[in-house]
Amino acid sequence: QVQLVESGGGLVQAGGSLSVSCVASGSIFRPNTMGWYRQAPGKQRELVATITSGGSTSVAGSVKGRFTIARDNAESTVYLQMNSLKPEDTAVYYCNFKGWGPTYLSYWGQGTQVTVSS
Repeated sequence: QVQLVESGGGLVQAGGSLSVSCVASGSIFRPNTMGWYRQAPGKQRELVATITSGGSTSVAGSVKGRFTIARDNAESTVYLQMNSLKPEDTAVYYCNFKGWGPTYLSYWGQGTQVTVSS
């Protein structure tokens, strides 16, 4: 089992910045991919950004140039720096850890709210 604990998020005005972080613990296996997804009310969960244990990143077009993902492998932590926030970025942000353990496994954090006011 892998446990994910998220922190950060909150309320910010449009144009502002926020950061969220997620620490993974438990049966960490490598290689793996950690990342962030978000779900706005009435919408499906969508990819925001992911980063592999090797450092390869994937960033959604809607946030490219505004959001930056990074990780600290030694601490099994993933960070998401969110700049130039827009009201449409308002969502619950979920941390994800996935990869091939004994089988393909995917774990989710409990989610953290990010609210951007106009």
